[in-house]
Amino acid sequence: MPLSLTVLGCDGSYPGPGGACSGYLVQGGGVTVWLDAGPGTLANLQRHVSLFDVDAVVLSHEHPDHRSDLEGFHVACAHVVHRSGIPVYCPPGVRENSYHAGAPTLEWRDVHDEANAQIGGLRFRFSRTDHGPETLATRIEVDEPDGPSLLYSADTGPAWHLSSLGPPVDLCLCEATFTSDHEGEGQHLSGAQAGRQAREAGARRLVLTHLWPITDRDALAAEAAEGYSGPVELATMQQEYAL
Repeated sequence: MPLSLTVLGCDGSYPGPGGACSGYLVQGGGVTVWLDAGPGTLANLQRHVSLFDVDAVVLSHEHPDHRSDLEGFHVACAHVVHRSGIPVYCPPGVRENSYHAGAPTLEWRDVHDEANAQIGGLRFRFSRTDHGPETLATRIEVDEPDGPSLLYSADTGPAWHLSSLGPPVDLCLCEATFTSDHEGEGQHLSGAQAGRQAREAGARRLVLTHLWPITDRDALAAEAAEGYSGPVELATMQQEYAL
């Protein structure tokens, strides 16, 4: 059974001109899941699916650049398309910071480090990363023998490792916020660190995301390629990756 990833936004911390922050559409196992909902991603989501098609939302952490468009999604579902009970899997801090925390439109489901979730025919496994608030990377697999798999690092510093989520995956979607000359300035990875981690984790394909809009993307990709021998790509809005 196929698995696909569509990039709805890939800018780090804030959206650049015409850009959008972290957000991805994961489709497989008979379901459509919105993975992170940064600013600008709700508009891009509707280029690919309708609001009725979203079966669940998975949010990595409470920072606005990863969850703020959930607020607009609630408004649209509650007052325009009249949907309710949509599952939202996330650390508790997301719900606590949501304007619509008590609304019946969203069915909040707390997840933590080492938690598992089954959404349709997709298995999700979570791991807490090296980031300020509770932040969860996730491994996503089609629930069948030898089914395709992907790993999303969410935001993390180098004290957490991609290999924490198990054996090699077909595609690793890894944050690479800045180039190596900025390492240590925040709990994020450089392109060089992302490349080394992807190699050590045995990822078959590496896609870099959460890129600062001012970062030299060619330099960042070159850094990652020095430490990783497989294909290195920079996430691009609207790009679909089929696994």
